[in-house]
Amino acid sequence: MSVDPFPTAPYNRVNLTARAILQTWRWEATVSDKNNPINRRIAVTQPIPEAGLSMLRSVGQLEIGPANTIHTPDSLCKLVNGADALVCFVGDTISETILQAAAPTCKIVANYGVGTDNIDIAAASRLGIRVTNTPEAPTAATADLTMAIMLSLIRDLRSAEQLARSGSWEGIAPMQIFGADIVGKTLGIVGAGAIGRAVAKRARGFDMKLLYTSRQRNAEIESFGGRRVSIEALYGESDIVSLHVALTPETKHLVDAPLLSRMKPTAYIVNTSRGAVVKESALIDCLKNRKIAGAALDVYEFEPDIPTELLSMPNVLCVPHIGSATTETREWMARMAAANVVACLTGQPLPNPVN
Repeated sequence: MSVDPFPTAPYNRVNLTARAILQTWRWEATVSDKNNPINRRIAVTQPIPEAGLSMLRSVGQLEIGPANTIHTPDSLCKLVNGADALVCFVGDTISETILQAAAPTCKIVANYGVGTDNIDIAAASRLGIRVTNTPEAPTAATADLTMAIMLSLIRDLRSAEQLARSGSWEGIAPMQIFGADIVGKTLGIVGAGAIGRAVAKRARGFDMKLLYTSRQRNAEIESFGGRRVSIEALYGESDIVSLHVALTPETKHLVDAPLLSRMKPTAYIVNTSRGAVVKESALIDCLKNRKIAGAALDVYEFEPDIPTELLSMPNVLCVPHIGSATTETREWMARMAAANVVACLTGQPLPNPVN
């Protein structure tokens, strides 16, 4: 009997991805597999939603690490030793040392996330280990969070909530907790990938003006009225800058002191991409000296460490890397990661190959 592991999704954003996966991978493969799944071992660095785990159990025995754990190299080496597949999260550093420990048996590292800067892709390729990710699934959730923390920062919702909870609020007052409008403001989007485009689409609903910088022109953003400019012009003209680039050697510390110095003193920066895209020390200096108005951050250069300077500033909103953290999105990511493992272990084409 054929079982569809991707039940009909109520969200249009995932339907196309589901159908694309099902074109290259069929659940029947796990039923007719000649290799006994009981002889396979699949390492999962920490629990993921049951939607993915149930798929993985059909092709192997699971060894799951403890929840909410920052693994050490030793704990990862122990976990991957003898495993046929590894499912990891973006917070797990899968270095060449870890891959070498896995290499005698491991065929695939399935990243439970889009970015793969946590994995040594070159080393995996040398060792014959396939790497996959979960593209598109986190797009809507991350774009939603971008708008949420942008609005929370600019309307100063943190102060408003604190006042409401304090018990000292004496009623509405004409000079109480001023934020700022975003209607008519210029949003500068750095990176025109899926998330950058999704943010542009949402910003259009707020009647924001759009600038973007990207290696190539993007017709979708331009259809919203967006204008492609240099990164220097974007920082100089924008009221809000939102970062949406992958972390690569070229984008590490892309946002440094010279670039920040181009921003207006009334401008804000939002980062839901990767922490190391921003040189954190330069951002802290800029914020401390009120060279810009504020920052909303979901990611940090040295996660999970968040500098106390950022946490103590009233003009900084910090959340703990929750861009994709919705029930629907995380379940979808779990299915996608599991689909990659199942495909690899049953000899099917990989839905989402990285190498």
